[in-house]
Amino acid sequence: MSERFNKLQRVVIKIGSSSLTGANAENLSPVAVDTLVDSVATLRKRDIDVVIVSSGAIAAGISPLGLSARPKDLATQQAAAAVGQGLLIHRYTESLARHSLIGSQVLITIEDIVRRSHYRNVKQTLDRLLQLGVVPVINENDSVGTQEIRFGDNDRIAALISHLVGADLLLIITDVDGLYDAAPKEEGAKLIREVTDFESIANIRIGSNSRIGSGGMASKIEAARIASVGGISTVMTSLPNAAKALQGENVGTFFKGSSKKQPSRLLWLAHASTISGQLHIDQGAATALREKGVSLLAAGVTKVLGDFNAGDAIEIVAPNGEIIARGLVGFDSSEIPQMLGKTTRVLKEEFGAEFERELVHRDDLVML
Repeated sequence: MSERFNKLQRVVIKIGSSSLTGANAENLSPVAVDTLVDSVATLRKRDIDVVIVSSGAIAAGISPLGLSARPKDLATQQAAAAVGQGLLIHRYTESLARHSLIGSQVLITIEDIVRRSHYRNVKQTLDRLLQLGVVPVINENDSVGTQEIRFGDNDRIAALISHLVGADLLLIITDVDGLYDAAPKEEGAKLIREVTDFESIANIRIGSNSRIGSGGMASKIEAARIASVGGISTVMTSLPNAAKALQGENVGTFFKGSSKKQPSRLLWLAHASTISGQLHIDQGAATALREKGVSLLAAGVTKVLGDFNAGDAIEIVAPNGEIIARGLVGFDSSEIPQMLGKTTRVLKEEFGAEFERELVHRDDLVML
């Protein structure tokens, strides 16, 4: 594995709540933060840029508020996050200062990733911070966010941030030392050392091993998958093994990045876009999209769902109900019903030359 890490220039490290607070969420652990930061400092000495995506704001606020466990209701989760965010970034700042490194807090929500204009702004900010030698500490804004608290999208955010900053490696630190072929505590469970094909692990039995974090093993595998399609490799392991993993030692589970790298724009469309509606298509159109890589024309569309504007992201649905693609639609939802099933020639004759074009151009479409 060491040869794969010889030319690292930029690394994103995602660390989960339980790795920072302990199994019982008793408090934010200074030792855990220092252990992580020591690994970051080693990378920075090699002139490798590092971005930390850190969970733990809610967990860090549990003890100061006198709570015995992670709250289940959203309002108390947000209150805990509001208390914990300050504690979390303060601890990172102190720890980074031991190595004369400067940290910065970057609070984001899912919306900052899924909206293209916000996405560009986040990228510009992170790029500039890295140019200045700063270690950005990205923390989901759980005190105001809702979707990421409910669904544990912190792992997905880390994968998308990896794309956004052009990382070479995503390191996911969790409370187990890698991906196993069964529940880790099961007798005979074996650590999977390397994954080159995600289909090969589709049937393994996995489950959440953390009772204070909001994400489980499934979300971490999905994060590795998202990173992979951008050509980014992922290592999943525990905090005690993080330094060894970054040195290229054979610890944890290595997910190989795909050699067929998708453009960042299509990655955004596939994994981070907000969906505003659906276009249902006939079998002929579905086959053409899958096999010929063509644009989507009104002639192959049978139904439109949702309220959207031209330029919004929509899903494309095959006759069997399968969502087969996402794309940026070229017309408002109010314009499309009158166009259904009609060729571009007929559309021009009935509505004018501006209607003689695709509903979704192939450059704005990604197959799922």
